[in-house]
Amino acid sequence: MEQTQTHEGKANSRNGVKRMIFVIISIVLELLLILMTFSRLYVLAEWINVFARIFALLLALFIYSKAITSTMKMPWVILILTLPIMGITLYLLVGLNRGPRDMRERYSEIDHALLPLLPENKEELADLKTSFPDAAGIASYIANRAGYPVYQDTDVVYYDDASPALEAQLNALREAKSFIFMEYHAIEDASSWQRIEDVLAEKAQEGIDVRVFYDDMGSIGFITTNFVSKLEKRGIQCKVFNPFKLGLNVFLNNRDHRKITVVDGKVGFTGGYNLAEEYFNITNPFGQWKDTGVRLEGDAVRSLTVAFLEMWYAGSKENWDEADFSRFTPATDYHSHRDGFVQPYADSPMDDKRIGEDVYISIAEKANRYCWFITPYLILTDEMIHALSLAAKRGVDVRVITPGIPDKKIVYSVTRSFYNSLARNGVRIFEWSPGFCHCKMSVADDAVATCGTINLDYRSLYHHFENGCLMVGSHVVTEIRQDFERTFEQCTEVTEQYRDIRSGYLKLSQLILRLFAELL
Repeated sequence: MEQTQTHEGKANSRNGVKRMIFVIISIVLELLLILMTFSRLYVLAEWINVFARIFALLLALFIYSKAITSTMKMPWVILILTLPIMGITLYLLVGLNRGPRDMRERYSEIDHALLPLLPENKEELADLKTSFPDAAGIASYIANRAGYPVYQDTDVVYYDDASPALEAQLNALREAKSFIFMEYHAIEDASSWQRIEDVLAEKAQEGIDVRVFYDDMGSIGFITTNFVSKLEKRGIQCKVFNPFKLGLNVFLNNRDHRKITVVDGKVGFTGGYNLAEEYFNITNPFGQWKDTGVRLEGDAVRSLTVAFLEMWYAGSKENWDEADFSRFTPATDYHSHRDGFVQPYADSPMDDKRIGEDVYISIAEKANRYCWFITPYLILTDEMIHALSLAAKRGVDVRVITPGIPDKKIVYSVTRSFYNSLARNGVRIFEWSPGFCHCKMSVADDAVATCGTINLDYRSLYHHFENGCLMVGSHVVTEIRQDFERTFEQCTEVTEQYRDIRSGYLKLSQLILRLFAELL
């Protein structure tokens, strides 16, 4: 194989950057074209001006009546009433957030076919209610609203760094006998991925069903346009989620942010890390990179399999009616050597359920001693701020870790704009000094922990396809708490710095940034 296909050579880098620049320019041009069209009509005819303002008022009333958090309503209402043309345009492109009707119907249909493959596990839930009644409420919510059950016969391994997680994944891939599923927001066609690709190609030659699924926007700066054909030549099935195309696309804002690997339906991996060099500290564009993940072995891998199949089939118009899904969810007869409960789950913007946010809120509401969170981005709804603040006022030790070095400076400014709302209510804020912490986790009361792909920001909680893993009463909960404690030692606490902001200019700038937070 040529060197440019096995390493991120200069040509590939240039092509990826050019494609990313092309996408940005295309989106800007689309917006400008729409704005110019409306603006020209706006100037030419006064009645169009009146129509635009009436439509803006009706749209604002429609948004105000929606059953969503006021934190997401009011910025749109203000923007649309203040700048009708720009506000309407941006809302149609970004704010609708539910995708076209046929896309929502497709996800609903595939979920109705896949979710019944998962066991109800009522006995496991009953055991959880007996052992950890507070956590059982969260698990019941996930099972009832998202359709993902709680399991016991599953071993969990926690990785406090992405590099050993990658090695464990490679070992599991080499042992595959039936199928391999991999779904990632971002894949970089460089050395780390090449190690994976070589194993996948070997397994494909053995006749194993190998599938790779990635998000187009997430990977746009990392790979070239011939990536799919390159994999298919090696026998690897590959699909791109929601590829960028010229033309108006109201689904463009919804991205696949999940990170899932499934081997034979028996071993699975998930966590915060993508398959790119910086996640394994091979490159360091933002200082040291911290990411985490978990390895599952046992019955709970079924849920990861179903989450992957949902995106593989619903993300394209491929006919799935005759697909034999049951062969991907085999009964494992696995008996865990560990303690505790585990519950992988998925979240989708194609419905009105906010699983990711509700799980985080529930953890804060049910905490008695402490609840700690780590996230790369902190852009919160009023409901989330209230839950964290109320927990702190009850005497719970509430802490949030964010990066010390940002990867996106504007988003980082918005993240810091939320510090004051939390700090003045007793929430402690820490910034991880060595660099960029990309992990998305929580832990509470030595009983409950989560690890997955869900950031504490609007994009993850409302716009993206995400997945997480709830763990209760497991040794892994203790390991995650210990990792938090080590991480705090590397942090700078900034609580007092942001508790009382006196600068009027800073307050105004933060309000303006938060007005556009949903667009970031």
